[in-house]
Amino acid sequence: MLLTDIAQAFFNGIAIGSVIALAAIGLTLTYGILKISNFAHGDYMTLGAYLTWFFNINGVNIPIAMFLGAVGTVGGMLIAEQLLWKPMRKRRATPTTLIILSIGLALFVRNGILFIWGGNNQRYDVPLVPAADIFGIKVAFYRLVAIALAIVAVIVLHFILQNTKIGKAMRAVADNIDLAKVSGINVDRIVIWTWVITGVLVAVAGSMYGLITVIRPNMGWFLILPMFASVILGGIGNPYGAIAGALVIGVAQELSVLLIDPAYKQGIALLIMIIILLVRPQGLFRGTM
Repeated sequence: MLLTDIAQAFFNGIAIGSVIALAAIGLTLTYGILKISNFAHGDYMTLGAYLTWFFNINGVNIPIAMFLGAVGTVGGMLIAEQLLWKPMRKRRATPTTLIILSIGLALFVRNGILFIWGGNNQRYDVPLVPAADIFGIKVAFYRLVAIALAIVAVIVLHFILQNTKIGKAMRAVADNIDLAKVSGINVDRIVIWTWVITGVLVAVAGSMYGLITVIRPNMGWFLILPMFASVILGGIGNPYGAIAGALVIGVAQELSVLLIDPAYKQGIALLIMIIILLVRPQGLFRGTM
């Protein structure tokens, strides 16, 4: 096993981990604030990728197409909020009920994508950029873009959570929703903002994953396990922990390809999740915003 092979797998893992991190942040926000283990999260990621692709192949350049894809994904999440999650909160639905509903929503979104765009793999209409060779490591341009976007998203999210009224209110609701209501925080407004931030992050993640691989209807469903593994590893409800967890999962999966068949690499995410649940159920970091 050459050192360059390990370095290549590490770089690929950072790129994939960056994509997973964007989606995992949204997943941990929805649980930390809304107390929803949203199994439809991966399929919203797929929706964001397909919407970006749809606008892109119809003449829109990729940055604007990603913006429009994010808007469409947020819209889909807000529709689900009004028709599904809000009524369930009023009825004080149990966590088990919410999980079952999220699985049903995932199937609905995925089959809607299949109905509208079919089951074939798709690619964006973007220039092919040859990978740069740096000390024997193939550094693909779009993988670098994925890493850069993840860094920017983390910086923006940190600023929102720590320095804005919305961010502080989101942290208050995550800590104690009843106390937040008594303090005069508009919880319904915070719920909307949570879905907006989550929708943007997961749509961008889907678009970036489509850039570095291909777009297919079940791509988000196959990534939901690494997402949950990242959230559990980093501490449920901790967005910064989700980022760290996603990078660990991404690197571990890609390094495992050097030893096992690539078809089984997602099993590494499951293995890490099981070990963490057995050894340290609270995750590596404290589960709080």
